[in-house]
Amino acid sequence: MASQPIVDPATFTPETVAVTREQILALNPQRDEFEQVDRLIAIDLEEGLAVGIKAQRPDEFWTRGHIPGRPIMPGVLMIEMAAQISSVIYHLKFETGGKKFFGFGGVNAVKFRGTVEPGDSLIMVVRAKTLRSRMAIFDAQGFVEGKLVFEGEVTGLVI
Repeated sequence: MASQPIVDPATFTPETVAVTREQILALNPQRDEFEQVDRLIAIDLEEGLAVGIKAQRPDEFWTRGHIPGRPIMPGVLMIEMAAQISSVIYHLKFETGGKKFFGFGGVNAVKFRGTVEPGDSLIMVVRAKTLRSRMAIFDAQGFVEGKLVFEGEVTGLVI
């Protein structure tokens, strides 16, 4: 059975820009194929909550080989998207200016409940459970057209 939504994805407007791609790139070191967030469409640092979006283009690097004839976004990239949004929350909350490297510490309780295909916009909701200066734990849920397709817990550490 799927979890209750952290936040109802219908309450967000996908066209909103709360944090731009350029602002994300100033905080996160991922580049090129590993840029997994187009922008944040909502952020609340008091709540430790952010909502990001990534439009899955037909020319994404994974479409050719995962899976030929039926391309679906690899689950590890959904986890990566959740981690990148978590990192933005961390950097903005602690005002690091992107000068610290906030990396993966672990993932738990990950479930894939649907597919993400080229043409889909994946909306990822991330909320901090624990948010400290050297370590943080986040709940994450991904939605396509309001349907829960991913959920899990991401731990980040200053490395």
